[in-house]
Amino acid sequence: MGKSKVYFTDLRTHDGDNLIKKLQRLIRKAGIGEIDFNNQYVAIKMHFGEPGNLAFLRPNYAKAVADVVKELGGKPFLTDCNTLYVGGRKNALDHIDSAYANGFVPYATGCHVIIADGLKGTDEALVPVEGGTYVKEAKIGRAVMDADIFITLTHFKGHEATGFGGALKNIGMGCGSRAGKMEMHSAGKPHVNQNRCIGCGKCARICAHSAAVVTDKMASIDHNKCVGCGRCIGVCPQDAVCAASDEANDILNCKIAEYSKAVCQGRPHFHISLVIDVSPYCDCHSENDAPIVPDVGMFASFDPVALDVACADAVNAQQPVENSMLGEAIAHDHDHHDHFTSVSPDTNWKSAIEHAVRIGLGNAEYELITVK
Repeated sequence: MGKSKVYFTDLRTHDGDNLIKKLQRLIRKAGIGEIDFNNQYVAIKMHFGEPGNLAFLRPNYAKAVADVVKELGGKPFLTDCNTLYVGGRKNALDHIDSAYANGFVPYATGCHVIIADGLKGTDEALVPVEGGTYVKEAKIGRAVMDADIFITLTHFKGHEATGFGGALKNIGMGCGSRAGKMEMHSAGKPHVNQNRCIGCGKCARICAHSAAVVTDKMASIDHNKCVGCGRCIGVCPQDAVCAASDEANDILNCKIAEYSKAVCQGRPHFHISLVIDVSPYCDCHSENDAPIVPDVGMFASFDPVALDVACADAVNAQQPVENSMLGEAIAHDHDHHDHFTSVSPDTNWKSAIEHAVRIGLGNAEYELITVK
């Protein structure tokens, strides 16, 4: 296999040009026009930002991509799936409210927001994973799989469990339904925080396997019966039902790669990553710390694996920001010669890349092509 092409443009502009034009020029040069968009539904997968976090991508970038898709004859929509954890994006109504509050309204982006796994995170498609080792059938938000063409628009940043959050994280974890996210995060099954439980019985009523029961006004889950679907997490009004979140980080990364393969296989896909505001942790946090490196630029490729490697290499080539988590780690002699490992020492981002290559999702070798 030859090297994959990854296209790059920096963030320098001049009079008569701007970053929106540069992004559109980048994705055209990277070959997005080679895809037949005519009357096709196009999912643009991105992260709308947890309320309180300000590192997420601005809606202007989403509009730039959506406008190119429409010029090419496509029917774009912005999408993400509901979260597994408690927050502002746990169900579709709150999720859309959060997206709108962060500026992703149709008149600003030129297209609608569709939460791919439905109201409670249970609207999923079961997708076989070709060559999967850990996952044989991925649970993907149905609207993602209903789309004819799949595009990612990723904010490239650090991540406390996977090392960094790039295209694979945006695809694999981001497109998983609630049950899918639990499958990736957990070796175990959900449990009930009984300090929160009010014994309402909603978990028992929705469970198709009689695993959730209420005894003496307190719910519990029989793990011998539980299949890990996560529906009980979505319906609990007190957020008392919790995922185990006990999977080893390397296996989590491998599962993310396999979910990414399920999403991309068998249809056109194209990927964009913006290496700006490189926060140390995920945009799922309700806050963001100072960027760990200076802004780098914008990248695009048909290969999400090569794209992630190119972005990681670009970040690691940067000088750390002194007043940041990375700067503090290096000042305390915690320099692992990899910026992401220095910030989150228990992670190994290369495990996702290696497994993605192994299952045929993409190529770790890339040719970087600069676009002016």
